[in-house]
Amino acid sequence: MAVLYSKEKDGSLKELSRTEVVLNSLNPKWITKYTIAYYFETVQNLVFRVYDVDTQFHNQDVKMLKLEEQDFLGEASCTLAQIVTKSGRSLTLDLVCGEQSSGQTHARKLGKLTVLAEESVSSKTTIELRLRCSELESKDLFSKSDPFLVVSKATESGMVVPICKTEVIKNDHSPIWKSVFLNIQQIGSKDSPLTIECYDFNSNGKHSLLGKIHKSLSDLEKLHSAGTGANLFIPAALGPNQQNKSLDFIQVLKSQLFVESYSEKIQYTFLDYLAWGYELNFMVAIDFTASNGNPRLPDSLHYIDPSGRPNAYQRAILDVGEVLQYYDTDKHFPAWGFGARPIDGPVSHCFNLNGSNSYCEVEGIQGIMMAYMSALHNVSLAGPTLFGPVITSAAHIASQSFTNNERKYFVLLIITDGVITDLQETMDALVQAADMPLSILIVGVGGADFKEMEILDADKGERLESTTGRVAVRDIVQFVPLRDVQNGDVSVVQSLLAELPSQFLEFMRFRKVQPTL
Repeated sequence: MAVLYSKEKDGSLKELSRTEVVLNSLNPKWITKYTIAYYFETVQNLVFRVYDVDTQFHNQDVKMLKLEEQDFLGEASCTLAQIVTKSGRSLTLDLVCGEQSSGQTHARKLGKLTVLAEESVSSKTTIELRLRCSELESKDLFSKSDPFLVVSKATESGMVVPICKTEVIKNDHSPIWKSVFLNIQQIGSKDSPLTIECYDFNSNGKHSLLGKIHKSLSDLEKLHSAGTGANLFIPAALGPNQQNKSLDFIQVLKSQLFVESYSEKIQYTFLDYLAWGYELNFMVAIDFTASNGNPRLPDSLHYIDPSGRPNAYQRAILDVGEVLQYYDTDKHFPAWGFGARPIDGPVSHCFNLNGSNSYCEVEGIQGIMMAYMSALHNVSLAGPTLFGPVITSAAHIASQSFTNNERKYFVLLIITDGVITDLQETMDALVQAADMPLSILIVGVGGADFKEMEILDADKGERLESTTGRVAVRDIVQFVPLRDVQNGDVSVVQSLLAELPSQFLEFMRFRKVQPTL
């Protein structure tokens, strides 16, 4: 039996699910599924433990088993992101002993565990239907009927459940209703039977049945293709005890149902693109302007605490990097600084954090941290605060990647303490960058006035406009002042990353990029 846990922030384990017990097997394949909500913006740590269940317990409900009475066979751990970013969403892990999983290189291997994930998305395939009826009967004495449609599906237990209904059209025997939207997962499949009923609306709630029909989505699609209608019927006798019985006697009516329009739309999800091989590439740009204070003094935002406690810049890099690193296979991250004077040079508004003249990448989150600390010793803090050059550099990399048909989307983290001096130039750079596979996260550290950042983050207002009057095709900036979230429940990372999957999808739809899965 396998047991699934989530690992909480404090390190404690919370049990989520247990599989069934597979008898007498060293290569078990479990069929129990567990549905877990995927949150892009958080690191979701999972732990799997495997137990040998003693014969005497084989007839017990797995939920009632005491784990301490079973033989522990090993455990494996990973994050949910590691599973969903693998091709085929399948990840194989080594089972090890609990104490050994934390670092001993010669841990005795206790077998392997393969975890398979599949996405359950109710909004993936949506069918848009426009229905009309002809020659409906009149149920009202002095006027025509007020018809509306109810679409229902049958559940496994045989119950009929309404899933959508149209508006009421007043006084019309040949109504055409507005479109209704049905998604496949809500129904089951295109061949699952649907019941479409047409009622005459009565304000007292006792609507009169004008006719009904049983059709699947496949049948409705055929009606649309052929341009023909299907006759409605009503049960011939609706006695008080016959509501739930299969009725053999029906009266076919002259009234017909037509499918005016039928279209299917696949709504690809963020995880679909990951499964197709898309990666998120992390980039970082750090503000080295003099307003941060002398890095050697404890009141500086760049002060490196000898106790190892991270400063605001280090915290932002670690927190955002921890989430995004799982979505980038080579973990080579472009890293820049701006607003400082490198040794023997003029003030630079975009210099490579690693000190190189030729390449900007560092290896892993640790590489960013080391390059940042090294830069503090090798540059003099200066100013002013300009964002334009680093945004242009990031957009250039994103543009080249897109031109080369690479499956990459870039995420630039800018950490700054200041009021920007080049607001219009930055807006121009952002309007250009919005065409590229790029999102920009800005973290404001310190106590400065960040009004301009709110302008760049177009959540509250209009889309950004360039000097030439061109409007950004999408909003690509998310800004969070560190001081606003430090004491709240939501972490900086969650606030920053919440919009990222929808910005990613907006770009894919804007560029008409569709995954082939």
